[in-house]
Amino acid sequence: MQDGSETQPGQAAVVIVAAGRGERAGKADGPKQYRHIGGRPVVSHTIQAFLSHPRIGRIVVAIHPDDDELFRTSTSEFADGRVTAIHGGATRQESTRLALRALRDDAPNMVLIHDGVRPFVDPGLIDRTIDAIDERQGALPAMQVADTLKRMNGDGNVGETVPRAGLHAAQTPQGFPFWPILAAHEKAFQLGKQDFTDDAAVAEWAKIPVRIVTGSPDNMKLTWARDMVVADQRLGNRRQAFPDVRTGNGYDVHSFTSGDHVTLCGVKIPHDKKLSGHSDADVGLHALTDALLATCGAGDIGTHFPPSDPQWKDAASHIFAEHAAAIVRSRGGRIANADITLICEAPRIGPHREAMVEAIASMLNISAGRISIKATTNERLGFIGREEGIAAIATASVIFPGEVPE
Repeated sequence: MQDGSETQPGQAAVVIVAAGRGERAGKADGPKQYRHIGGRPVVSHTIQAFLSHPRIGRIVVAIHPDDDELFRTSTSEFADGRVTAIHGGATRQESTRLALRALRDDAPNMVLIHDGVRPFVDPGLIDRTIDAIDERQGALPAMQVADTLKRMNGDGNVGETVPRAGLHAAQTPQGFPFWPILAAHEKAFQLGKQDFTDDAAVAEWAKIPVRIVTGSPDNMKLTWARDMVVADQRLGNRRQAFPDVRTGNGYDVHSFTSGDHVTLCGVKIPHDKKLSGHSDADVGLHALTDALLATCGAGDIGTHFPPSDPQWKDAASHIFAEHAAAIVRSRGGRIANADITLICEAPRIGPHREAMVEAIASMLNISAGRISIKATTNERLGFIGREEGIAAIATASVIFPGEVPE
């Protein structure tokens, strides 16, 4: 695998269908695939389950055309090139067809098709499904029906009891040889047949045999608002045992130029020079921004605010720190502590420390007691000792939901 974006022999590609609106789970909080459980969006958990499996290659996610930004922010942690998104259609069936078409140029031997709101798919279930696929046969994970089934009549009363012998509740991922299932979807599309409720039904109609494999009782589909609560509680119980505490570091330095003040940690300080930079050159906030981004692998300040972009010329650096804090919180993080050391011969920091702490507390929305600002000189050594510039070192501690890897 050269760049992580190709599916190798023996691997399965994955189609994740995540273009629905999820209205049965309630409209107020947006599409359910982007709601947070365990501090992360549902679709992020789903993608991670496949990315971490050694038998999985490319992943194509079918999303709603209105959800480009939601998907980008929900999956920014996945940077290995294997995950791509395409716009889905008006139905699940159409979204699946479009996603399958996106795999044609580097066609896999087999493909798994999975609901974006089944975040608890486990490695064993993926293996069982892949193992049952061959060049002519698909695979369907399913659970044998345990409840007694009743069919309701037109009056709302019980019409009959349905024998449950041999009945199974279908799950995903459903796996198929790639070209036969794509051809089946294309044929159904050409004939205007849009009433299939899952891909196994499309395969059945196209005379592709589908073998049932044992599903998982944990592989729940998040459909109702209550499902979201249960899923969040389930992940919450996991992370109580292993809190995910991360520490990020940041460093920045700017040289002096002619001016009448410097801005440090959001506070304007009178001085006979100013710091040179594309923005206001606040070394303290620049270092803090990098430290916060480091806690969740979100790049650095230049990734989000490139100095080549004219819109950031003379920008106030609190914009950068607040943006970094928002990214941390979008991933479920809670900022526990921020520690900044300013290294300079002048100006004096002590008289302004309290104002700096208050400014950063406001930016990060944490209490002043969780912020430390210190200053030291460079003992007249180097460029700092010659008063040619100022440096800053920042450390941020953030608690994220989830488990620490074993």
